[in-house]
Amino acid sequence: MNQTSADYRKATAVERIFNRAFGVLVGVGLGLPHNYLVQVQGRKSGKIYSTPIDLLELGGKRYLVAPRGRTQWVRNAEAAGQVMLKKGRTRLRYRIRAIPDESKPELLKAYLDRFKTTVQRYFPVPAGSPPQAFAEIAGNYPVFELLPE
Repeated sequence: MNQTSADYRKATAVERIFNRAFGVLVGVGLGLPHNYLVQVQGRKSGKIYSTPIDLLELGGKRYLVAPRGRTQWVRNAEAAGQVMLKKGRTRLRYRIRAIPDESKPELLKAYLDRFKTTVQRYFPVPAGSPPQAFAEIAGNYPVFELLPE
């Protein structure tokens, strides 16, 4: 996958349908412990958009990883500087801190190893690869640390 940091892999029609259906389930509180809806305010419309995500928890910190690159939710989150995680009635608001590319390899490895069933197709590096295998591609994957408000 040849991407620049401004690019992203557009969701297929099947992925959009699945994300919408899965998002409804997560929104009402179903899903695995790491499944949440990330809710962000549109940078142009002001409308709230929701996308299902896999939340990476590592070393007592929470991270959002964008396996499809700089998607609309990523651009909206960057503009707003914050996101809301929703699952059922739980809503958690966070400020975001972008992780620099040189700090991403360990996080990308942990994310891919943990969620390989659903995200391997977005990575040219196989799950189980050493962290240094992610160094060259780190710029293609936005990663944010979530900081409680």
